Amino acid sequence: MSPGMAVDRVQLASIAVERTRLPMVVSDARLPDMPIVLANQAFLAEFGYPAAEVIGRNCRFLQGPATDPAAIDAIRAAIADEAELTIELLNYKRDGSTFWNRLLLSPILGDDGKLLYYFASQLDVTAERRARELADRERALLREVDHRAKNALALVQGIVRMTRSDDPDTYSRTVQGRVDALAQAHIILSDAGWRTVPLDHVVAAATAPFGTARTPRDGPSVTLAPEQVQPLVLAFHELLTNAAQHGGLSGPTGSVTLNWRTEAGAVVIELNEAGGPPPPTDPPPAYGLKLVDAFVRRQLRGSVDRGWHREGLRTRLTFPYAVAA
Repeated sequence: MSPGMAVDRVQLASIAVERTRLPMVVSDARLPDMPIVLANQAFLAEFGYPAAEVIGRNCRFLQGPATDPAAIDAIRAAIADEAELTIELLNYKRDGSTFWNRLLLSPILGDDGKLLYYFASQLDVTAERRARELADRERALLREVDHRAKNALALVQGIVRMTRSDDPDTYSRTVQGRVDALAQAHIILSDAGWRTVPLDHVVAAATAPFGTARTPRDGPSVTLAPEQVQPLVLAFHELLTNAAQHGGLSGPTGSVTLNWRTEAGAVVIELNEAGGPPPPTDPPPAYGLKLVDAFVRRQLRGSVDRGWHREGLRTRLTFPYAVAA
């Protein structure tokens, strides 16, 4: 190759770098700290820098507080190995705004195989990443909606399967009441953004139809995980409905007191009926309370203890405390 052809290639390369619309810089690998020796107009315009603030500096000035250290380490490793690298990292423009940079590093070797320069192109892929993140969030949301829908359908199927009555109207009302309780649980979760929910909010919603005077409650601050809300609301519905039909809330002056506490990593909730009809001498296994056992034991992974006392039915629900105080 003649010297003239070599000069022409260098000039053509310089012209190509300068005129391309893709931001590019060239750093001299033979100088300390590999300073930039060429920055095209697209780079200066894209990131808001005058040439005087770019030439002679290492290109790390595009990095900032939120730039991933792992990405910086990957760049350093590629340069040390004189290797090519394509990586996306968060960078900063001159005005302090951030952008996602798809950085392409490529070594330029001399005829003797020694490293002369490092070529780097920068592509702002912020919009592309946002689109990918939005698509990922939409897929995650669809998966979550699908999961919630399947969970709700499974609960409804369980409600329908376990509801017993020889009278069609009674059966319909019972199923409707249980489905309404499930809907109430979804409202509570929706209001909380499907995140953690204070136990007292769940208790307040469950006891609201009976009035605060007849359902006094007390307990410390306890936070429920989202997956604990539905089964607990349904358990409360069964217990309070049973009290309204057969126990402490069936008469004009009766009550159900709700107390809760935490102990040994568990939530303990006690419901004590008073002022209702006398307890039966030979009480049946449950007044429709088998669902409570199913909700607490299968879904809350807890236990149910109940017993008849002179004042009425006493029920204790115990299940793991899933959220740190």
